[in-house]
Amino acid sequence: MSTDDPCPCGSGRVYDDCCGPLLATERLAGTAEELMRSRYTAYFYGNREHLWRTWHPRTRPPEVAVEPSMTWTGLRILDVRDGQTDDDTGVVEFVASYDGGELHERSRFAKRGGRWFYLDADD
Repeated sequence: MSTDDPCPCGSGRVYDDCCGPLLATERLAGTAEELMRSRYTAYFYGNREHLWRTWHPRTRPPEVAVEPSMTWTGLRILDVRDGQTDDDTGVVEFVASYDGGELHERSRFAKRGGRWFYLDADD
């Protein structure tokens, strides 16, 4: 990837100005949506370490699996509830497309110690 490559999360920004610094642990997500976008980008690139690090310790599995044969093709954010810098919780509804289908989810996020974490999916 080049510094001029568009970020896979669909923000319209280049990777190095968007999700890149989060995946490289150079900074933390400021909002639940920003964390959700970075987690999609981590799936896109197969970055299990970022996924594990940003999963809430209470709900995190012992190991995060990434399907290497899955090709992610796009992310659409449908709704954001709370999850701003002054909030402690948030919900991001999205559709993540991949070759052969899509994943529709309402992800719940919680802030712990000033950091946003993915908590679980709200069905």
